[in-house]
Amino acid sequence: MLDKILGKKDKDKNDTPDLRKNGKKSDSDNSDIGGRLKDMVGKVSGKPKDNGKSEIDNGDKKASSDKKIPRPMPKPKPKQPLDKPRLRPPEKKKPGGFVGLGGGFGKQLPEDDQRTLVGAAVFGIILIILVGAGYYFLVYAPYQDTLNSAKMTKINEVNSYFKGALAADPRKNIILADIDSSVTPDQVLAVDVIGPATSAWRDYQNQQINLKKDPYGRVMISYSTQPTGTTVTNDTNTTANPVTSASDVKNLIVKVVDAQKIVNEADASVLANMDIVTPDTVAVPIVILRTQAAGGLINVGDSVDVYQNVAPATTSGNNTTQTTQPTSTAPEISGATVLAILRNSTSGIYSSGSANLTHAQSFAINSAGLSTSTSQSAQGDVEQLLRAGASSNWNDAQLTSLLSAYGWRLSDFERVSNLGELDAQYLILLEVPRENALWLIQNSNSVVLTVPTQRAPEWMITELHQIYGTG
Repeated sequence: MLDKILGKKDKDKNDTPDLRKNGKKSDSDNSDIGGRLKDMVGKVSGKPKDNGKSEIDNGDKKASSDKKIPRPMPKPKPKQPLDKPRLRPPEKKKPGGFVGLGGGFGKQLPEDDQRTLVGAAVFGIILIILVGAGYYFLVYAPYQDTLNSAKMTKINEVNSYFKGALAADPRKNIILADIDSSVTPDQVLAVDVIGPATSAWRDYQNQQINLKKDPYGRVMISYSTQPTGTTVTNDTNTTANPVTSASDVKNLIVKVVDAQKIVNEADASVLANMDIVTPDTVAVPIVILRTQAAGGLINVGDSVDVYQNVAPATTSGNNTTQTTQPTSTAPEISGATVLAILRNSTSGIYSSGSANLTHAQSFAINSAGLSTSTSQSAQGDVEQLLRAGASSNWNDAQLTSLLSAYGWRLSDFERVSNLGELDAQYLILLEVPRENALWLIQNSNSVVLTVPTQRAPEWMITELHQIYGTG
């Protein structure tokens, strides 16, 4: 029984002793219960037990002190029964697993989890694409459209100011560069265009004034009442006016000092549509009524604006009457100069019964009386007096002093007295630009001369000061 526990067998008793061990007992003989237990533990833990037999090398009888540990035999893998087919191929383990990128870190996830992760990744990509597309179409694209629209508006503004003689001005390129470098609509709209354009146009127009003045110290300013590119709207349709017509161009003849004042007070929106040229004028005589001649209160040297008195056009159709008003409110000719003015000769006839003046004075000193009386009377015909002076029968200097500005003084006395001859006719010699002469001749019956208060005569300035004060 003890032999069975110690692992000895009956055959071990009959074994012949090995004389090559030099009288030493084998390990099997010296083994005890502890050694056996150690062997059992080694078997359980997979460690090979020590081989007690000494090895013989080429007939050498010397025992080897080293013990060879044989490798454990791998356990055979159970084979899959042929009658039970596998539902899916065996999973192949990959080095490093799914979680870890380095070898041996992490384990491979199951296939269901992998599919879940792939689906989540695809869904995330789709979501990112949708968010990006929504941001582009809802935020980025409208923002870019607003930015481009603001840039285009500013560029059109630059082109409307820097044109003609200033089309190649260096300041234009600087402004365009500022507009192009702006990244927000607010930055684009904040770019100043009118300031540099005004400064550039003032420098240019002041140079033109000095170059284009005539021998009398005047220049003619040609301006447009309807700038290029504006839109004309009427009752039926809306049309664009790409090119300014000749009827929209007005001319103003002024002194050099007045022209410089106009240029220095205007901005680029006015200066860009203004041309300064040397006056080319003609004197046109017209016969008009007093109501057309500024009430007869104009004198030689006055500057007047010429308007046309056009009755509204009336059209009838389908029992409906439509009235079309003139679209232009600007004068046809601005700054025309009165070179001469003649009043009808019937205004120059007066008799002794129509003009007389009596003056009486009386004085009393120490009961002594002293009295004086003076009387004046006038009669004659101014036209006959003029003829007499023209025949050299009268002293020219005396006649000139008597009749100087007779017609104007007569009108001025009528203005002061608030009583005048309203049916008087006037022949006025107007200096106008040559291009407006034909129009004035053809429409002399419908023109009205007006006196602008900005260039008012002395009597009008005095009256305005008295009415509104000098403050």
